[in-house]
This record gives sequence, C-alpha cells and structure tokens, in this order.
Amino acid sequence: MHRQLPQCITPLHEASPSVQQLEQLLSRSLSLRILNIPDPPCEAGGDHAPTTKLAVLFSGGLDCTVLARMTHDIVPLTEAIDLLNVAFENPRIHKGNSTGGDDVDNAYELCPDRITGRASHAELQRVCPGRQWRFIAINVPYRETLEHRQRVITLMHPHNTEMDLSISSALYFAARGIGVYSQDGTAIPYKTSARVLLSGLGADELLGGYQRHATAYNRKGFSGLLDELELDLSRLGKRNLGRDDRVISNWAREARFPYLDEQLLTWALAAPVAEKCGFGEPAGDGSDAVEEGSARLEPGKKVLRCLAWKLGMRDVAREKKRAVRLHIREPRRVPSFFADMSHRSNSERARPRWKQARPKARTSCRRVPRRSQHRYVHTTSFLIEYFPRIP
Repeated sequence: MHRQLPQCITPLHEASPSVQQLEQLLSRSLSLRILNIPDPPCEAGGDHAPTTKLAVLFSGGLDCTVLARMTHDIVPLTEAIDLLNVAFENPRIHKGNSTGGDDVDNAYELCPDRITGRASHAELQRVCPGRQWRFIAINVPYRETLEHRQRVITLMHPHNTEMDLSISSALYFAARGIGVYSQDGTAIPYKTSARVLLSGLGADELLGGYQRHATAYNRKGFSGLLDELELDLSRLGKRNLGRDDRVISNWAREARFPYLDEQLLTWALAAPVAEKCGFGEPAGDGSDAVEEGSARLEPGKKVLRCLAWKLGMRDVAREKKRAVRLHIREPRRVPSFFADMSHRSNSERARPRWKQARPKARTSCRRVPRRSQHRYVHTTSFLIEYFPRIP
C-alpha cells in the first residue's frame, strides 16, 4: 500500500484524474463479469415469469447503485436487471400489525434499506429511462427468519458473532430472490432467475468508507487512516469473502465482486490516500461552481462519490454510509434482534450489575451518615464484550 503521507491536498471532484481512472477500471471489471452470462434455465422463473440473467444485491447505497448505473452502459437495453432489496419484520415495531394486510406491507416500507432502495431505484429510472429496472421487494417475516436461523449459522461457520449473523441473514434471503415487484401499480409475486449476483463488497475497505476510517483520521491523522485501511484489506478474505460466498451459493447463485478486480486493487493500493478519500481537504468558500457540486461531498469514499456524481446519480453521491445488516431499527447496543440467541440473551447480558463502593473512612470527630457508607456503582457487562458469541 502507498504509505507516503500527502503534503499538498487537492480537493477531489468529478473531473479529477483518479475519478476517471476509477471509472475506466470499474467499467473493465464489470465487463469481464457481466457479459456473456449464459441464459438461465426456463423453469427457474416459472412458466410465465420474466427471466433475467443478472441481479444486483441492492440496498440503495453508494456501492451497489454505482454498479447498477455502470452496468446500464454495458448490458444491452433489451435485458432487464433485477434489484434485490431485503426488509425484515421487527416484532417490536410490527407487533401492532400482526393481523396482516396492507399495514404489514407498509411497515416493511419503513425499513431503512427499503427507503434508500426505493429512492435509488427512482433515480436509476430517471437517469437510465431506457432500461427495465425490476425492483424486487423481499419481505421477510420474523417467523421465517427464525426458521432459517440455524441454516444461516451453519453456512457462515466458523464466524460466530451476532453481526455476522445479521449480515449473513440479509445476504441469505436476498440471494434466495423470492419477493414481489410492482407493475402498473400491481404487486406481482416473483422469483429471480438470475444466476449471477453483483456485490459491492470491497469498496469501503479500498476507498475508506467506514466510520472507523474517519475516526482513525480524526485521532491519528493520515498515518492512522492508512493503518486502518491496511488492516481491513489484510482480513477481507478471512472476514467477509468466504462467509458471503457460502451464504449466497446456498441458492445455486454466484456472487461476483467488481470492486475486487485485480487491476482495480492494484490501482487502489498504489494510489495516494488523498486520491481516494477526501479527508483533510481544505474547506472551500463556495465561490467556485465545482465546490458547490462534487467537491463538497463527504470525505469517505469520495472518489466513488465523485464518480456517482459524474454519472448523474447526485442523490446517491450524497447518501451517508450505512453498513449492510438486518436493519430493524434497534438500539446500537443490540446489533440484531435475535432475542433467543443462547441461554444468556442480550437483555440478560446488559442487565445492570452493582458493586459496593468503598465506604468513607470514619473519623473521631464526626460520624459518617449511613447512606454514605453504601454507595453503588452501576456497570454493564455489555461494555466488556460488545459482540456476544453464538453457541
């Protein structure tokens, strides 16, 4: 990795050389992975269901939407592209809608990934009007999540944290590809026939898109940011790739990762950090028209945000980073909603523990009040171990 610290930083914008290089490399990477895909078997989508050869694991975020947008320029317009978007039922929020009907469907539409997915889908339709973008809404009831939970745990082994379970569950049901899509205002049941799924994995690790990258820069500057990027890249295969591949291939589908193309990786490792991220850029005064556009985007993965801006995806370029997981609107201290994970649940692990503090020393001239002798200090075991282990 290029570890030379930048001396003079030039703000990135849509016309920067690094943005053009990324566009060329990503276009080449996509061409190798999406052209000449064999036609799926006729029975995969049913007798009367439409067929498609390519689908995108689509949360509506920056990484997957840029892939979808650039795929439009490569794949013939006659081919439809499926956008697989997952939303999970949260029993704590949806318990009032247990009777079923439209209320339950509306509750799925309030999930964060569904909101961003709908917005990015609408922008894709506006920027690429000649393409049939088939937005597949995959709604997963809580009961069904519990039924498949043990299967997901088996597939993601040896990973055994709750965050791994959360991410794996989202990929598992997305790769299954069973949902509904809207045509002329009518919801039509659908199962994708695509055997190739595009994933945006690798963009955050290469281009500094995680919140911990911003934290590392704020604490230790560019040296801390480079250390964090190098750590993420070194453990990418062990931490992400094997787990995602096992979960997705369970449904006889193949995940392809355009951001992990060899030439794109070589460029990203050799490029200075200032050509990938926008950390440390001087604040503009707003007098330049460029500063009002792509130059004022967020610093995380800024080169990719500038590329999205160049491709016409302005709202996507401004979208804040949000990790892939079961977005069920829980407090941050509980990474997912599986309350029955083991003999010691999250609620039990976070139960307050009390310990008696040392009483004040007695003096010969004054008696210490009784209440001062028994003060208690509140602690939680959750702060000791953030991610509980799955048995």
